[in-house]
Amino acid sequence: MVKQRRRMLQTADPLRPRSRPVSWARRQPTRGWRHPSAQVRARVPKGALTVGTRLRRLLWWWWPWALISIWAVIYDNWIWAISTGVMALLAYLTAIAAPPPRYGLSHEFEVESEEFLNTIAGASSAPFLAGNSVELLNNGDAFYPRMLEAIEDADVSITIEAYIYWAGEIGLRFGRALAERAQAGVTVKILLDAIGSASIGREILKTLEDGGCQVAWYNPIHWYTIGRFNNRTHRKSLIVDGRIAFTGGAGIADHWKGNARGPEEWRDMQVRLAGPAVIPLQAGFAHNWQKTTGELLSGEIYYPSIGSTGRLSAQTLMSSPESGGSTVRIMYYLSIVCARRSIYIANPYFIPDAVAIDTLIDARKRGIDVRIMVSGDRNDNWLARHNSRRLFGPLLKAGIQIFEYDRTMLHHKTMVVDGVWLTIGTTNFDNRSFAHNEESNVCVFDRALARELESIFLDDMAVCERIELGKWKQRGLWARTQEFLASFLEEQA
Repeated sequence: MVKQRRRMLQTADPLRPRSRPVSWARRQPTRGWRHPSAQVRARVPKGALTVGTRLRRLLWWWWPWALISIWAVIYDNWIWAISTGVMALLAYLTAIAAPPPRYGLSHEFEVESEEFLNTIAGASSAPFLAGNSVELLNNGDAFYPRMLEAIEDADVSITIEAYIYWAGEIGLRFGRALAERAQAGVTVKILLDAIGSASIGREILKTLEDGGCQVAWYNPIHWYTIGRFNNRTHRKSLIVDGRIAFTGGAGIADHWKGNARGPEEWRDMQVRLAGPAVIPLQAGFAHNWQKTTGELLSGEIYYPSIGSTGRLSAQTLMSSPESGGSTVRIMYYLSIVCARRSIYIANPYFIPDAVAIDTLIDARKRGIDVRIMVSGDRNDNWLARHNSRRLFGPLLKAGIQIFEYDRTMLHHKTMVVDGVWLTIGTTNFDNRSFAHNEESNVCVFDRALARELESIFLDDMAVCERIELGKWKQRGLWARTQEFLASFLEEQA
């Protein structure tokens, strides 16, 4: 009787806890729901992959190499076993964990709408913070003096996260300024990428350490860190007293000095922030500092109460592979699909994936004025240069204008859309920045500031060469051979 009553109660109340777990088989979805619904399957994704791309990516699947390695071990072929085993490990460690979004990239709302801003904030988990002042700084002659001035005026704290801090005159000037403030009682913490800043030199390190600055290395290469060697901090942030910050394309090195007058003076931009939008940059530094050193940063010297310092609302995006996807890539894609008049992108390493190519071509089909500026012959990255040029064809055929900046190395990373929406930061338009690196971008919806950035873009066009489709098709065998070889490492460029 008791057993019968127990069965009746369990049958009557499906939410009642059971004393025994339901078997695994009974937990599976009904057969008809084990696959996406017809509506989902009917959607057409962006970025359909070509046969060539699929074959190239097959080369970077780790498990076929692992199977070959196991087969070679079984048959005592140790040369094949070791070589294919190394290739399997390399492919596994460099795999992109977060592919780009392929659906949801067609929208009726435009950049000049509240719906766009709400979507950007929601999709990136980064709200717009009011009360900021934002200043665009063109080239080293503009941004280095302002950065050094901010360091000299620091009262309680200075934090720096840098991909590049190299030996040289400007590096030593920064080192001495930072050491002087540390000796004056200011807390100075510097987080350097272990690969990008490896050439900082003993003189600068000694200056910093003797002055009382705390220096840490992000993700140094050891056997026990091999699983994340591909994750670099590509951020370039200087934060003073938790109230003022600088970020953008430039690191600390002599080739950023000057005003882009020739090959020795790189073309770049920084943005100066003052106000609440500084907080995410500080939080990003603090997260990576804790991950590197184990030290939690807290208190007023890092996180002061910040009132309004200007009229602008700004969004600071902190992108990291830890989150499983690039917030900056989401921002770029949404901005492109919501554009209605113009899209001006300046980026040195422009290597769009298939989804980005489709969204840009669709924008041009809608009548959008799409212009892309890249670094030309002065590009410092062979892999990025040839992967970028290889992909020009479909964009040029669609009527997109592509310009190569040849006076010097173009290194800034900016976009302005419809003359009202802009972003500037550290993120290159490539898989390395989107999938592997720690990055940061500042976004602002403001007509005056966007027009300023648009004017800078148009001024730079005066020293660019426009790439014509006919000329691109006539590039020589050697150029095509380099592009073909570079294509095998597109995801790592």
